[in-house]
Amino acid sequence: MSKTIAIDGPSASGKSSVSKGVAAELGFIYVDSGALYRGVTWQAVRKGVDVTNAEAVVNLLHDSDWDFFIQDGASTFSIDGDVPVQELREKEVRENVAHVAVIPEIRKFVVESLQSLEHFGSLVMEGRDIGTVVFPDSPYKFYLDADPEERAMRRYRELVAAGESEKAEEVMESLKKRDKIDSTRKVDPLTVAPGAQVIDSTSMSLEEVIQTVVNFVRAD
Repeated sequence: MSKTIAIDGPSASGKSSVSKGVAAELGFIYVDSGALYRGVTWQAVRKGVDVTNAEAVVNLLHDSDWDFFIQDGASTFSIDGDVPVQELREKEVRENVAHVAVIPEIRKFVVESLQSLEHFGSLVMEGRDIGTVVFPDSPYKFYLDADPEERAMRRYRELVAAGESEKAEEVMESLKKRDKIDSTRKVDPLTVAPGAQVIDSTSMSLEEVIQTVVNFVRAD
């Protein structure tokens, strides 16, 4: 029987690295739920659609052709035949995705798309509302967190490694802004799911966090 592991948490809390590690160790499919929101944002940016115009973004979604498939152990997708990968991490997409993620119709599309991925098999899905909205009945729910300063440094190091030159202070302000938007939005705000195991990774190594999740799932 397939299983779905829900891993939620704020930006730069380690969700991606932990989820990929857990998926690799258990042989599950890795799913980055945020990629779908970034995909909609990328489509809007490249089509010249104002991301603050909810109606225009929703109309664009309806006019776009999405296809989901598994590649290298991870769920991915194409939009109108194009498969965005690095494009989803571009600064313009990062800075505008929060506007798209608060649109109810977009959230409904993403939630339903994520739920449909279960037919591919066992999943490790990371996001902000996986345990509260997408798979609330999963017995494997985790909430990753870390001190804001530590999260900012993690994101800063990621950006430097990717060739970005944003300063640590700018990254911190960006994270604070995203945290506020995520936790105060009217639809599916970021919160700890009932029954979720909270993991503070501030002083934990990546491997320690991965093993905490894996051991919990294997003990079931």
